[in-house]
Amino acid sequence: MATQYEGNSPTPYPPRLRAHPSTVEHNVQFAEPRRTSRRVDMASFFSLLNQLSEPSGTQTPHNNPHATPTPVDTAALFRLLQDQLQTLSATAPTADNRDFLDQLVASLEADIHDPPTTLRGASQEFVDSLDRVARKTLAADDDCAICKVPYLEDEWCLVVELPCKGRHRFDLECVGPWLRSKGTCPMCREEMGRKKPPPVVDDDDEDDGDMMYA
Repeated sequence: MATQYEGNSPTPYPPRLRAHPSTVEHNVQFAEPRRTSRRVDMASFFSLLNQLSEPSGTQTPHNNPHATPTPVDTAALFRLLQDQLQTLSATAPTADNRDFLDQLVASLEADIHDPPTTLRGASQEFVDSLDRVARKTLAADDDCAICKVPYLEDEWCLVVELPCKGRHRFDLECVGPWLRSKGTCPMCREEMGRKKPPPVVDDDDEDDGDMMYA
């Protein structure tokens, strides 16, 4: 059901088209198509994301420096992510994977029905800097918690390890959209890539410090 931010007017994002094999995502260019099964198409997601402000809110939109993202824009972005997770859930190979994906889908409802005015996800620089996991260290049954495709079945798979306490690993293509929009680890929900606000200094503490040097 459409929310107050999703009417019958033309959608603010381009129609979904499978990205060309040479499309560059996450600063990594792939020469061949990847994963014919369990492969999500995030071309529309990244197209809309590029029109919005950076998650930090300190940079202007790429295509229109005078534009300000609206709740309609951010709701549409979260809806695109939710749609793709629902597609994966519908073809989940295990009940546990379906439950996990359904939890991610449900967690996006609040963002769709009451969207933030700015995205609070991790920056692209943070995503690009994630630790890559060497292929030779992967076991045959190691797989991505999102798509559940064993890493070694994909010749071109890029596995990244998040800096959360659980050091959770994912296929970069799977976890990238979640990080850019939500800014948390999909598994433990620990916040990723956000700058911590400066500590608040109590006025009394400042006064005490001044008296020491009086």
